[in-house]
Amino acid sequence: MPLEFNVAIIGGGINGTAISRDASGRGLSVFLMEMNDLASATSSKSTKLIHGGLRYLENYEFLLVREALAEREILLRSAPHIIHAQRFILPHDAHLRPKWMIRIGLFLYDHLGSFFGSLSKLPKSGFLKLDYSSPLYEKYKHGFTYYDCRVDDARLVILNALDAQEKNAQIHVRTKFIKAERFSDHWIVTYEKKGQEFTLKTKVLVNAAGPWVSDIIEDRLDITTHNRLRLIQGSHIITKRFFKGDNAYILQLKDGRIIFAIPYQDDFCLIGTTEVKFNADPSDAAISDKEIQYLCDQINGYFKPMMQGGKKLMPCDVISHFSGVRPLYDDASAEASSVTRDYVLALRDSDKKDGTLLAPLLSVFGGKVTTSRHLADSAMEKLGQYFPHMKESWTKGAKFPGGDIKNDDPKAYLEEITRLHPSLPQTLLKRYVYSYGTRTQILLKDIKTLKDLGKEIGPELYEAEIKFLQETEWAISAEDILWRRSKLGLNWTAGEMSSLEEYLKGS
Repeated sequence: MPLEFNVAIIGGGINGTAISRDASGRGLSVFLMEMNDLASATSSKSTKLIHGGLRYLENYEFLLVREALAEREILLRSAPHIIHAQRFILPHDAHLRPKWMIRIGLFLYDHLGSFFGSLSKLPKSGFLKLDYSSPLYEKYKHGFTYYDCRVDDARLVILNALDAQEKNAQIHVRTKFIKAERFSDHWIVTYEKKGQEFTLKTKVLVNAAGPWVSDIIEDRLDITTHNRLRLIQGSHIITKRFFKGDNAYILQLKDGRIIFAIPYQDDFCLIGTTEVKFNADPSDAAISDKEIQYLCDQINGYFKPMMQGGKKLMPCDVISHFSGVRPLYDDASAEASSVTRDYVLALRDSDKKDGTLLAPLLSVFGGKVTTSRHLADSAMEKLGQYFPHMKESWTKGAKFPGGDIKNDDPKAYLEEITRLHPSLPQTLLKRYVYSYGTRTQILLKDIKTLKDLGKEIGPELYEAEIKFLQETEWAISAEDILWRRSKLGLNWTAGEMSSLEEYLKGS
């Protein structure tokens, strides 16, 4: 007999793991299957922001911005070790948007959340005079400041999955959904793991496959979908830092879009994103030379030549890059930048021809990292009719694993960890605290000296952390460890990465 669950979820990105967390916390049995690693697709390819979406105001998406601003505050409190306040500078270009329009937009941005009872911990926006010390060209004499939050997007996915697992959800990576047979009150799901096929029985099937959501419905379930996605490739580049200070920059472009230049991992700058129509397999998403040149050109239009030798930013200065396919709900907008970033939860529990009741299918179209918690809460409210004894909504005030830091102050917690482990390098402890929060104590249990961490496999990565990630965070490959569980890959050579792969084969 197959194992039985209340909810089976296809997709281990931000939406799938958020739903698994919410559902398991309400007392439901949950099985999540992800064909690759958690956050291996779109959910680790974002601009790394928890934000309200300032530019969405131009498309009159006030409800989406209000919801996102409220969620920004909730997430900031629930995961203070991986989510942090970020000050943005928006240089003013009178040829693009007048000052009065920006002032109104920022006023709404400051107050939309508070109008509905969500008081922000972040400072309000302001006007700024730019002087000779600015890294921007002298023609940009004025600007505006406002605050949003930056996040390690992949780690937020991991935290959702960890919390779900702690509440008895089963999280299965490298597990491919094959097919599902539908009956009046349940599904029989077939999935593949390690080359073998298995089945399970579930009352509800949730399709949170991101850019593959329509393919799952039509190809694997043989159901005609009534909702459509518009796939948009968004690409980012990473360079060495070419401006001083901790401020991030939001730049208005002549084509009506905006891009960000954000301090990243201390020594780097994250620049993006592009928006290009995409019609291929999302697994094949890759930045083009044209996109790289586009991002460099936009930066050079604002920043003085600041790279080594005083030259402009060139494609050869790009250290790393990534591309993700955003599965936007198709609202028939003409331009990609105008397509809604809101989500649609499509619930089907009957045959459209004769109205026969069937086991429920919930498909997730669209969504953002910022609104993932609210999306999951809304999804469970939709499914509540099938689980009358399900517990009430609970995630709004809940901490993520590792987020239970006193006074939400990771700096103070780092000082505490440093006192407990004075022989360990401060840079190492800082990375641990800002990655794992209070779970750092699990990693460093019985660790007294640097030697206790075991062999250093590559820069700043020791055997103890590898074991920790393998045993508690589903890490298997070097890519899992260097790019999703951490961002150590930015400072590693190809040879060091190969050494890690060899080590993992023998571990």
